[in-house]
Amino acid sequence: MDENLKNRLGSDRISSRQIDELIGLARGLCADGVINDAEAELLQSWLIANSDIIDQPIIRDLLDRVSIMLADGDFSQDERIELLELLQGLTGGRIEPGELLKSSDLPLCSPKPTLQFQGIRYCFTGTFAFGERRRCEEAVHKLGGETGSLTRHTRVLVIGAYATQSWKHSSMGNKILKAVEMREKGLPIAIVDENHWRSFL
Repeated sequence: MDENLKNRLGSDRISSRQIDELIGLARGLCADGVINDAEAELLQSWLIANSDIIDQPIIRDLLDRVSIMLADGDFSQDERIELLELLQGLTGGRIEPGELLKSSDLPLCSPKPTLQFQGIRYCFTGTFAFGERRRCEEAVHKLGGETGSLTRHTRVLVIGAYATQSWKHSSMGNKILKAVEMREKGLPIAIVDENHWRSFL
């Protein structure tokens, strides 16, 4: 086996294990519906330690956001809520006691399509390493595209990187199911992940 390929496969295994650990940690932190100072600091420490192991965008971006929240020594109520919602998005939402985790592959288009923006309507679902959904929509608008809810006029559904990485730990969102149904009916809608979308910005 080519040495570069072996290194890449080894890196993928480490990356996958990191994401699994992060999702488990996030579930524990979200269990009571509140993120306190000690929990935020624990998360930051884990992210710092793991960001040194491998260059994983999700871990790096989450670390940046948590570090900003804790930088001034005042972990505000708004920041607590923001971090809780971010971690819930990472885990696919609150898991109720006894609820079975469903497993499924993302129904992404294959081969991956070439993306255009001028006059093209985009819809976003999930949690994005790029930033808040509003920021993703602004990026599309700057390139001449349109954004909004998922309708028959939507041409691209973009699934956030957090949802992509944790998909096997969560159930399909309604938007993704609806997009799959639209595609099966012959409507020209592409379903892509955040990384593919970002590569065309």
